[in-house]
Amino acid sequence: MSKKSAKSNHNATIALNRRARHDFFIEDSFEAGLALEGWEVKSLRAGRAQLNESYALIKDGEAWLFGAHISPLLSASTHIHPDATRTRRMLLHRAELNRLIGAVERKGYTLIPLALYWKRGRAKLELGLAKGKKEHDKRATERDREWDRDKSRILKSVR
Repeated sequence: MSKKSAKSNHNATIALNRRARHDFFIEDSFEAGLALEGWEVKSLRAGRAQLNESYALIKDGEAWLFGAHISPLLSASTHIHPDATRTRRMLLHRAELNRLIGAVERKGYTLIPLALYWKRGRAKLELGLAKGKKEHDKRATERDREWDRDKSRILKSVR
């Protein structure tokens, strides 16, 4: 692997939505591009993004990202008035959009942003097709995780 590709992969992740896997069953994931403004790209390069409160909707045959917070840099231009939580359009292929529309409208799924990362110099969003978890599902997941952790400790001590 060359130095250039190793460097670009070093810090590819911009933001993660860790709560998403706790609150939802992720059935499938998609990679979407984002239509961003110049100041947003600069802020993403500085790592100033959050996906905690964000969600995605499909309106008029297009996918939109709501609630993602990209903090403007202090050195932003004076003639631009940045809006940190503006609605951003997601770029997906028509076949992917049709599949998402079917799942969301007919089957009751939700679109959740999972991660924001760089790929070949472009900002990409990992979008999860998800169903919500109930409280007892969250407890069961936590119990399974703890058991896996204890099991690995037991196996380590036996060796």
